[in-house]
Amino acid sequence: MNSNSYPIKRALISVSNKEGIIDFAKSLHLLGIEIISTGGTANLLHEAGIPVKPVKDITGFPEIMDGRVKTLHPAIHGGLLARLNDTNHTAAMELHGIQSIDLVIVNLYPFEHTISKDDISFQDAIENIDIGGPAMVRASAKNFDWTAIIVNPAHYHTILQEIHTTGCINYDLRKSLAGEAFAHTAYYDSLISGWFAKQNGIEFPQQLTLPYRAEQSLRYGENPHQKAFLYGNFTKIFTQLHGKELSYNNIIDIDAASRLVLEFDDPATVIIKHTNPCGVGIGHTLSEAYHKAFATDTVSPFGGILAFNRIIDIETAETIHPLFAEVLIAPSFTDDALALLTKKKDRRLLQCSFDALQKAIQGYQVKSVAGGILMQSEDYELLRATDLRIVTNRQPSEEEYKAMMFAWKIAKHVKSNAIVYAASDRTLAIGAGQMSRLDSARIAVKKAQDAGIDLKGCAVASDAFFPFADGMLQAVEAGATAVIQPGGSVRDAEVIEAANQHNVSMVITGMRHFRH
Repeated sequence: MNSNSYPIKRALISVSNKEGIIDFAKSLHLLGIEIISTGGTANLLHEAGIPVKPVKDITGFPEIMDGRVKTLHPAIHGGLLARLNDTNHTAAMELHGIQSIDLVIVNLYPFEHTISKDDISFQDAIENIDIGGPAMVRASAKNFDWTAIIVNPAHYHTILQEIHTTGCINYDLRKSLAGEAFAHTAYYDSLISGWFAKQNGIEFPQQLTLPYRAEQSLRYGENPHQKAFLYGNFTKIFTQLHGKELSYNNIIDIDAASRLVLEFDDPATVIIKHTNPCGVGIGHTLSEAYHKAFATDTVSPFGGILAFNRIIDIETAETIHPLFAEVLIAPSFTDDALALLTKKKDRRLLQCSFDALQKAIQGYQVKSVAGGILMQSEDYELLRATDLRIVTNRQPSEEEYKAMMFAWKIAKHVKSNAIVYAASDRTLAIGAGQMSRLDSARIAVKKAQDAGIDLKGCAVASDAFFPFADGMLQAVEAGATAVIQPGGSVRDAEVIEAANQHNVSMVITGMRHFRH
């Protein structure tokens, strides 16, 4: 008899996630399948009136050590691992009284849920590390020719249909279930190893595993010929309220816009295009903030991503409604604002949990490269106040200082080389992603001129040091009277001297914010 025609006679059930398990077990029983079970699962099935054989009746050994040891026994693992077309295996089974276990339904102790709690103790986390479960899952998956393994309740209906129709489970399905089972234990072990690394203060382990669950398939990637999928907890941070499905590029821009708007305490509007800010404003109201942000560049916001750090009310909705925007992001929307904004069917509206976002960006960034990945801690710091130094003869005025701090927040989120001209409450011009800092400064000035924006008396921020004085002088010529930059160039003294010669105030931060 080959494995494709081997009937399902005995099933072992031991699940932490008990979704649908009673109905599934009842159906197995009605199909004449003997059920073996352990602990809480056995009690649950027994209370539901389903005949169950306890594992201890199979092993002849009681559960011991608070349930730590119950299924780790040859009578169980022999039944899971036996190749039933191998005479040596079947002879060993007969000699030791081992019966085949044909179907295994196991999922694991809720370690992920346990460690997500703020008040969980170290010992409670340890006790939620499953041992017997992963051993049974891996054994069954290895022997998928003869033992079908289910770790996901979503498959219960398919399995029942298969057994009801043929009495067996076909090879391709068992093979598919085995692959999913190994992914299940790999994810589980990855969570545990990551938790231990954190407990041991290890930021970059020698062997890196990244536990991410699939969230949703995307229509395509950065371009239509590329495939894409979203993994992780993005949809726990952002809830889509309206509009067509998010694209790969939307998600990247949403991330960029939301991170930037987090920098502000005052009501703020951020407008993003291709991950770069094209306008940022703050005000007493979101509507006022939006007008300031939009005025920076009235062309680029078309088809852009807008993020707000306050509830969008009807006043704000009426202000932004005429603009074609791909996505609007806010902590929430009033009912009347939603009623208006949803009139454009393709406009995506996202509700963002900024508390969850703040927590999420405290971790690590991962970027793929040929043959591997790069990993670094997130750039969540803006600056260290103790490192700030005024290095010019002229001290900045209070307004100039506010403008410098505003510009510095934006520069942190602009692709290098980044140059940002700003007042204390709005961006005035932004130069991004150029090969030289001088080019970024020139492009920003040209955009300001095209928009009719006067840069006289503004502040300018540079994400990294000025290697020469020319980039700074370009900004000064355009009207900037205050400069904020990290410093650290071998020509810092020349740059500072040039600032002094033009009566410009300069602040050095000691911290750069490259974005590649």
